[in-house]
Amino acid sequence: MDMELLVNVLYAAIRTGTPLLLVALGELVCEKSGVLNLGQEGMMLMGAVAGFIAAYQGLPLPMAFVVAMLAGMLMSWLFGFLALQLSTNQVATGLALTILGVGLSAFLGAAYIGQPVEGVRPWELPLLADIPLLGKVLFSHDPLVYLSFVLAAAVAWFLYRTRAGLMLRAIGESPQSANATGLPVLWVRYAAVSFGGAMAGLAGAYLSLVYTPMWAENMTAGRGWIALALVVFASWRVGRALLGAYLFGLASILHLVLQGMGFAVSPNLLAMLPYVATIVVLVLLSRGGGRHLNAPMSLGKPFHPARH
Repeated sequence: MDMELLVNVLYAAIRTGTPLLLVALGELVCEKSGVLNLGQEGMMLMGAVAGFIAAYQGLPLPMAFVVAMLAGMLMSWLFGFLALQLSTNQVATGLALTILGVGLSAFLGAAYIGQPVEGVRPWELPLLADIPLLGKVLFSHDPLVYLSFVLAAAVAWFLYRTRAGLMLRAIGESPQSANATGLPVLWVRYAAVSFGGAMAGLAGAYLSLVYTPMWAENMTAGRGWIALALVVFASWRVGRALLGAYLFGLASILHLVLQGMGFAVSPNLLAMLPYVATIVVLVLLSRGGGRHLNAPMSLGKPFHPARH
């Protein structure tokens, strides 16, 4: 593999991994609060269709991304009302949210299938983009890639360097103890769920307005599920989620790279790589009783202050 091809592959891996990173950051914060939301795929699709329709109808692209984030948040509030307020099963509720998002996005976007919009163009950062090799890989992307870098750093800082982040993690470990000390468990979990919905909506809009600036039914193609696996793959750590997103992005385009180099490899086989990697990492991390998994203790468990 020559150097130019390697640079192009790494550039494409970052681009492909960006929506995975955005969803994973939102889900990581959500799960750190003890809430397991499996509705990422549905929220991404709603963000994708809402952002695309907004841009197609003439709204400026920044506003279209805001609309997409609001669409994801609205879906997350529906999940929050059912799972947090009514204490429904979080797994079943998340799956229902995905089914709703898939169907509703197809209905809303039926008239826009195949319609193009002017997408977001790359921004080459002055001076930095001229750095040999790294300039193309890191500093010649669209604004949302740079935003994803900032968001990853901001989430890590929030979780481990702020009082609010400590409160969020405490609630994820033991909502009963947090509630006994006066922490607003439900409000914090609603905020975490809302952030997860906003990030899923933003990731969906990235697909429909940046990655492939058009709308197609089910265009997320399982990326919401991959992002859920990525959070586990990263063992609920932001740095690992960042690297894992680009690793999964690389795995997603690997069949194209290998075919371009003359290797006859089944794309279906290579599409399994992110999931195989997740299983291998889980097995390795689970050795010794799973002490290193770092999963929040109350993840997926319902809690209601009136019952405690």
